[in-house]
Amino acid sequence: MTNLDKFAVIRLQGKQYRVSEGEEISVPLISDTKKIVAEVLLVADGEKVEIGTPILEKAKVTFKVLAELEKGEKVRVFKYKAKSRQRKLKGFRAQTTRLLVEKISN
Repeated sequence: MTNLDKFAVIRLQGKQYRVSEGEEISVPLISDTKKIVAEVLLVADGEKVEIGTPILEKAKVTFKVLAELEKGEKVRVFKYKAKSRQRKLKGFRAQTTRLLVEKISN
């Protein structure tokens, strides 16, 4: 069960995510899943909001790794040039890691 009143904004691998306790997020592939460090930028608990400048040193978000390696949806890139019979089809699937947000502490 997620608590919608309590959430945090974190920065993980250069991207920002809004997370709540019990929520699953999918992030770009993390090579060392034993040591996941996320910078906490904001923590909101109901009416109480703490904003970092730029990060909150004492706040911490703990994760549980659900899947170390997953593949995202296939993105198809098709290049076509008219009247010259040039066609090129390429596919790409991003590798991701799925995490569960266990606890937000401030």
